[in-house]
Amino acid sequence: MAQEHIFEPDGVLLVHKHAGVTSHDVVGKIRRLYHTKQVGHTGTLDPMATGVLVVLLGRAAKACEYLVCDRKTYRAGLRLGLTTDTEDTTGTTLTTSDHIPSREALEAVLPTFRGKIMQIPPMYSALKVGGKKLVDLARQGVTVERQARPIEIFSLTAEPTDTPTDYTLTVTCSGGTYIRTLCADIGTALGCGGAMYALERTQVSDFSIENAHTLAQLEEMTDEERMALLIPTESLFADLSEVRLPAFYEKLCRSGCEIYLKKLGIDLPVGTRARLCTQGGDFFALGEVSDYAQGAAVKSIKTFVL
Repeated sequence: MAQEHIFEPDGVLLVHKHAGVTSHDVVGKIRRLYHTKQVGHTGTLDPMATGVLVVLLGRAAKACEYLVCDRKTYRAGLRLGLTTDTEDTTGTTLTTSDHIPSREALEAVLPTFRGKIMQIPPMYSALKVGGKKLVDLARQGVTVERQARPIEIFSLTAEPTDTPTDYTLTVTCSGGTYIRTLCADIGTALGCGGAMYALERTQVSDFSIENAHTLAQLEEMTDEERMALLIPTESLFADLSEVRLPAFYEKLCRSGCEIYLKKLGIDLPVGTRARLCTQGGDFFALGEVSDYAQGAAVKSIKTFVL
């Protein structure tokens, strides 16, 4: 008789996604490898893209709705003199141009894309308008008006390649930024058009590609080796303030009660989210500070450890 799988996976797995598969494909593979249906991820990568995909297993999967991955870093291939319907080279060519601007001209427009800017999401994206995904509408030949959204480009550099039309962009940006659209917008600013020909995500918040494993590597491991790769769920909230609760208040908090900050001797702004920990520092829940009748108090909004 086969031995039953004993351990329930719980934590964060960094997958180095290869080109040609969807993020959903990766999730399906991880479900089989870890023998669990409780698997999610923090940010989709297009099929052509490679790099870090942050996969959440077990109780960590419950964190998806509360995660704000504010900072991501990419290496992208920008091809000038080309526009496509998808804003990358997998799409249908719309225009071409032989007039390729100099590197100096490219460097001159890059500052206009740094900092807080507005970006119109591409039609070929998973965003929904009227309950329908934009990509599904695009495949039907339908184009709808999209509202520009605020994003932030923290850093943006361009390095030439051996091909005069091609550059390698290194971009650190806020979540929700479309690198394809950034490439297309840079091309528009230069008057020649632009499209993305390659994309690798190298960093998501504090999670780096150096610590990620390919699906092929994961398949070669034993169950125990794969389990050892899981990063504690608490790491998803590493940037948040820690609130340690004495046993009495911990019990009240686990029962759904708000805990007044003045009783804990701390001061946090209303709206702050925090890691709720035991007196010994063990994480057990995500909390949020709200204003109550007797002042500011923190209350659990999602428990991860019972």
